[in-house]
Formats: sequence, structure tokens, C-alpha cells
Amino acid sequence: MAKIAANFRESAALAGHEPGRGPASRMVARGEGWSVSDVVCGAGPHDRPFEERHSAVCVAIVREGSFQYRSESGRELMTPGTILLGNPGQHFECGHEHGVGDRCLSFSYDLGYFEEVLAEAEVRNRSARFATLCVPPLRELSALVSRACAYFAEFNEPSTDPCAPGGGTNSGTWEAIGVELAVRAMEAIPDRRPNKEISRAAESRMTRIVRVIESRPDAQHSLGELALEARLSRFHFLRVFRQLTGLTPHKYILRARLRRAATRLMLEPARVLDIAFDSGFGDISNFNHAFRAEFGFSPLSCRRKYGRANLRTKEL
Repeated sequence: MAKIAANFRESAALAGHEPGRGPASRMVARGEGWSVSDVVCGAGPHDRPFEERHSAVCVAIVREGSFQYRSESGRELMTPGTILLGNPGQHFECGHEHGVGDRCLSFSYDLGYFEEVLAEAEVRNRSARFATLCVPPLRELSALVSRACAYFAEFNEPSTDPCAPGGGTNSGTWEAIGVELAVRAMEAIPDRRPNKEISRAAESRMTRIVRVIESRPDAQHSLGELALEARLSRFHFLRVFRQLTGLTPHKYILRARLRRAATRLMLEPARVLDIAFDSGFGDISNFNHAFRAEFGFSPLSCRRKYGRANLRTKEL
């Protein structure tokens, strides 16, 4: 846990935020009816959560850390890759009872704008209000989440262009990301209600496991070792982990590796082979197969289409 806390301190320092402090939001871009912000929270187990209220439709990508997201409809454990959902006027709490800090890329939409987006995309039989609190890290969202995180890493400073509506020259791309995220998140909402009865002990154990995985997704985390770390039987561990994250441990680890690999391919010149090995894959063919199955294109295609040289010239 000390190593995980140290990693968060380094990440939070980049955002000018110190551990132990509550959430701080920095506007990244905005336009008519939408905005996107970098939200960093340094709170931990000794900090009291306080009630907040969504002022607009919220769809946020959890980038780092973990936290408990609660509303009157239930509670969910939020982990990297999860999509947080919020309705206008909805009261909620974010707690850090079992770990320190988190960081999200949060998109806000005026209700009218959001409804227009859903109508234009012909998302049928869907209310503009979310019936659940989150979408787990699903394959359908992996490519978009990786691209959004890579784009943020490349353009992580707000624009100084006084003629731009808060978003600068890259506001069009941010709006395109936000539109796609809204539609894909709505389409991917699982057919389940938020958890209402989660054992705090189980939540604490799974948070510890998630943070172990996220600190070293490249490590060979066996089911037996993770279950032992959680002090549960393999069967019980599998059941509780899936209940709280929406994925089996194997799929969670694989998806965490692939998201990081995709982001590195977009931002770094490192060889595909080196990224594959650094990501915990034993051979390049296995990496290529898993990458294509997850994103729908090869690692080389990912770099050609979304690499750093193209981030400034192409829409995502």
C-alpha cells in the first residue's frame, strides 16, 4: 500500500494536487452544451466523504486510483477503466475508505445536448437518465478510453486562445470524444442495478487487490495468489471480484495491460515488441492476438492511426 500511495503522490503532483485534499477540478475544454475536466482527489481512509450533487449529465472515465461511489440507488466500487455515470440533480458521495486518491476525466453535458446526441445516434429505448451508477471496463469502451487518455496526455494543458470557447484549437476533438463516449456508455450499460448490499470487508479486500493489479498489471498475478492476498477461497474471490468490478480477475488484468499498451503505442516510439514484453505478454504473437481482439485493429495500426504524430492532425 505504501508503494501505491507513493505512485499516487507522483501522479497527483503532476496535477498540482496533494494527497489528503478533497477533489479539485480543472477545465480542459468546453463548448456549447458540454465540457470536460480533469478531476483529481487526494482523499484517503481518514478523510470524511461529503455529499455532492451532479449539476448536469456526467460521464467520467476513471483513470487512476479507486473509490466508493454512492447514491440513493446503491453503491459501486470505481476502478480504472470504469465509466462513472451521473444524472442532473442526483446527490452522491465519493469515499476513499480503503485507499488513497483517484483521478478522472469527467465529461458534463447539458440535458438538452445529451438528449440530442442520443437521438442523432439513434440510441433506441433508452431514457436520458441512467438507471445505474457505472459501466465496468468493457471491451466495447477500451479503445475509446485509451484514445481519450492518450489525447489528454498529449494536450493536458487548457488552451490560452482567447478566441476559443474554453476549449482552444482542440475543442472539436474533445467534443467528438465526448459525443462518442456518451453514446457508447449508454449503449454499454449492463442489465443490472447498483449494488445495495456490499460487505465493507469484501469491498476493502477487492480494493486492495485492484490497487495491487493496477500498480503492476504486467506482473503474473495468479488466481491463487490474488485469492490468498484477499484471504478468500478461489471460488469466493472470483464471485466477489466479479460482483464488484464487473469482470473476472483474468479479464480485468488483461484489459488493464492492453489499455496501457495502447496508450504507450500512441504516445511513445518504443518498439511494439518491447511494449508487449513490458505489458506482461510472453510473446509478440499472443500480444498481437489479444490486442486485435480487444480493439479491432493491430498494434501497428493503432500507432499509424492514433500515434503522437497524428494526434494533432486527426480527429479521434
